[in-house]
Amino acid sequence: MADPEGFTMERRKDGSVAVSHHGRAAATLRGAQAAKLIALADRGDEAALQAALARVTGNYRRGNEKLAKGHKRNA
Repeated sequence: MADPEGFTMERRKDGSVAVSHHGRAAATLRGAQAAKLIALADRGDEAALQAALARVTGNYRRGNEKLAKGHKRNA
């Protein structure tokens, strides 16, 4: 599976975090989820942050799901 990329996060004054993927809004997080992402961003581990952002937006499955759906065994 390819590493997630293209996610950005913006901290807002109210404590929420806006997450976008390739410039398009993907999610807005508040509370504990936002705090976890802010802490992860402050650590500076970009790969872990990208993976976490992909997980919270639901955009982390990028394998062979589409190919497998059309296979005769799964039809």
